[in-house]
Amino acid sequence: MGRSLKQYMLAISEKGDVRVGVPLPLGAHQMGRGVNFALFARHATGVRLEFYHHHTDARPARTIDLDPQQHRSGDVWHVWVHDVRPGQLYAYRVDGPYDPQAGHRFNPHKLLFDPFATAITHVSHWDFGPARGYDLSSPARDLVMSTQDDAGDMPKCVFTHEHFDWEEDRPLCLPWSETVIYETHVRGLTIHPSSGVGHPGTYRGLVEKLPYLRQLGVTAVELMPVQEFNEYEITRVNPLTGERLRNYWGYNPVAFLAPKARYASAGGLGQQKLEFKEMVKACHRKGMEVFLDVVFNHTAEGNELGPTFCWRGLDNRIYYMLEEDKRFYKNFTGTGNTVNANHPVVREYILEALRYWVVEMHVDGFRFDLASVLGRDERGHLLPNAPLLEHIAEDPILREVKLIAEAWDAAGAYQVGSFAQRRWAEWNGRYRDDVRRFWRGDPGMVGAFAYRICGSSDLYERSGKGPECSINYITCHDGFTLNDLVSYSHKHNEANGEGNRDGTDANFSANYGVEGPTDDPAIQAVRNRQIKNFLLTLFISRGVPMLLGGDEFRRTQLGNNNAYCQDNEISWYNWTYLEKHQEIQRFTQAMIAFRRAHPVLRKEAFYTDADIRWFNPAGQLPNWFDPAEKRLGCLIFGDQEGEPDLCLLFNASPEPVRFSLPQAPEGRRWHLSADTARPGPEDIFPSRAGPLLPDQAQYRMEGRSSVILEAL
Repeated sequence: MGRSLKQYMLAISEKGDVRVGVPLPLGAHQMGRGVNFALFARHATGVRLEFYHHHTDARPARTIDLDPQQHRSGDVWHVWVHDVRPGQLYAYRVDGPYDPQAGHRFNPHKLLFDPFATAITHVSHWDFGPARGYDLSSPARDLVMSTQDDAGDMPKCVFTHEHFDWEEDRPLCLPWSETVIYETHVRGLTIHPSSGVGHPGTYRGLVEKLPYLRQLGVTAVELMPVQEFNEYEITRVNPLTGERLRNYWGYNPVAFLAPKARYASAGGLGQQKLEFKEMVKACHRKGMEVFLDVVFNHTAEGNELGPTFCWRGLDNRIYYMLEEDKRFYKNFTGTGNTVNANHPVVREYILEALRYWVVEMHVDGFRFDLASVLGRDERGHLLPNAPLLEHIAEDPILREVKLIAEAWDAAGAYQVGSFAQRRWAEWNGRYRDDVRRFWRGDPGMVGAFAYRICGSSDLYERSGKGPECSINYITCHDGFTLNDLVSYSHKHNEANGEGNRDGTDANFSANYGVEGPTDDPAIQAVRNRQIKNFLLTLFISRGVPMLLGGDEFRRTQLGNNNAYCQDNEISWYNWTYLEKHQEIQRFTQAMIAFRRAHPVLRKEAFYTDADIRWFNPAGQLPNWFDPAEKRLGCLIFGDQEGEPDLCLLFNASPEPVRFSLPQAPEGRRWHLSADTARPGPEDIFPSRAGPLLPDQAQYRMEGRSSVILEAL
C-alpha cells in the first residue's frame, strides 16, 4: 500500500534542528517552523552564526558553524534553524584572508551585523573608536589584526517577524503640486521638556505632534536619518562645557534596514520596528506622507583605521571603493569611505533596502544624501547613465515613490538641474543661495531671484525636468536656522570642538545690527520682517517648498551652522518659542494656506510670457543687468477660471519705494493679501478676504518688504 503524501514528505525531508537552508532571500526569514539565515560573503572561507540571550553578552548561547560544502550556494552562506522566535538576538563571525593590500579585511574576532537585519539592539554606550580598527601603520600582523573579541560591546541583530495590522493603510501618492515638506529630527522634535508630549524624543512623540503639523499645512514629514547609527562614535568633548559630543544627526549608518532603536519608547528588541510602523500609519491617517533621509553613499566603518562591524568584515573589496593601494579607501563623501554603489551586488542590496522601507514600512519617499556618489563607477568617475539611479527610478515597486537627490558630493560633483531623469527631484541649493542673497541686498540678484521663484527653468528645463523637480528651501538641517540666518553674520560652532573650522562660511546671512540675540525692538522688527520675506518667497515659488522644522517659530541654534554633534538644547526644539513668536507661526500657516488656494503658484510647468509679466517700480520692464536694482514686481495671471490674478512686489533695499501697479482686470480691483512690513495680524489675510486698496494706481512699500495683491 502506498504512503500518504505527508508520510512521503517526512521520509525524504531533512531532520534535525539545523538544516542546509536556502540562499534566497538574503537576511533572516521565517520558513515553516524555523528561520532561514542567508549571508553574502564571496571571499569568505568560514561563517559562524551566533545566538545570544542578552545584548550585552560577551559569549554566545549557541554557535552554528556553516559547512562550505553544504551551507554555501555560490557566494551565499545559508542555514535553517528550528524554532527561532521573534526577539532572538544573533550575529555573525566571518573568516577569510586578511590581506589589506588585496582589499581583504576578514577577522573572525569581530562580531558582524547581518546587512539585512531589520532591528539592532540598543546599547547605551557602544563605542567603536579607531583603536578597535586596524592600525595599518604597523608592519606587525599581530598588531594590525586585532585579536580582541568585541562581542560584549557590540549590539546584536534582532530577528523580527513581519506582523503588523496596517488596517488597510495605503500610500497617499500626493502629487508634487500639493506637497509641503517639513524637515525634522525624530528625537529633536519632542525631546525638550517644553514639547508637552507623553513620549519625548520618540516615534510616538512625533505622532503626538501630528495635529500641530497638520494644522500648519504640512503634507509630508522628511525625517533625518533613522537607519541605525552609533551616536557614541564621537570621542571629542564640547570645549565650553566638557560634555562629550554625540552623533546627533545620524549621517553615519550601520544598518540600512533597521529603524533607530533609541527613538522607540517601547524598547529596542524589535519594538522599534513596530513603533515606526505605528508612526507611519498615524501620519497617513492625518494625510501626511513620510520621507526618509537615507545615506547609501558611505557607512560608519570609516577609513582604514575605522571599526569593523559589517561590510568590511563580509567582503571589503566588493562593498567599498578602494584606492590603487587597496589598503586605503576612496573618499568622495568626506567621511572616510565610499560605498561601491554601482557594483551589481551592492546595487541590488540598495534596491532591496529601498523596497523594504516601501513595502514593509510603507514609506512614501526618500531623500538621498550626497546622491552624486551613487552615480560614480568603481574608479569614482561620474557615469552619464548611472545604472543604480536608473534602476531606482524604474523599479516596479518604487515607481510611485518620491525620489529626492542631494545632487552633489564632497569630491566636487555638483549636478543641481541635471541629476538623472525627471523622476528625480533635487534639493535646489541655487534656490537657497540666490534667495538669501537677494534678501540680504546683494547687488545684481534680481534676475536670479526671478528664475528661482519661477521654478528655476534655467537649471531644469534643458534636462527635460519641470519645476516639480526643484525642492525649494531657504534653510535645512545643514546650516543656519531661519532665525539664525537673520541674527548672525558668521557661524559660531565653537561648541563642536573643531576650532570653529567646521561648517560652511558661505551663509549669505546678516545680523542687522547685533550678532545674536538682542532686545532692541528696531533690530527685532527687521529680523521678523526678513523672516516673513523668506517665508513668503518660499511659498509663492513654483517648485516644492521645504520648511525646516521649527523655523515657523524662530528656533535657534545660537549661530551653530553645523550642529551634527549637539544632542542638547542647541538642536532640540524649544516649544516655548511657539508662544513667543506666534506671529511668525501664524504667518507661516497663512502662507501655506494661500499657496494651497492658488493652483497657479504650484503648477508643474514653467511660466510662459503669457502667464507672467515683470516690471520695476516705474511699471516698466526691469533692467535685469543693473547691479544696483533691488526691487522687482510681477503680475501672475490666474490659471483657472475664477482664479484671481496676483501682483507680487519685492523690495530688498532698506529704503522704501513706491510701486506703480498694473491695471487690474476689467471689473476687478486690487486687494491686499500680504505685506510683511505691517504688524500682525494685519500682515496677511486669508485668500480673497483682504482689504481693498484705496489707491489702485500705486503702492508704497517699506524697505526690506514684500507684498501680495489679489485682483478680486
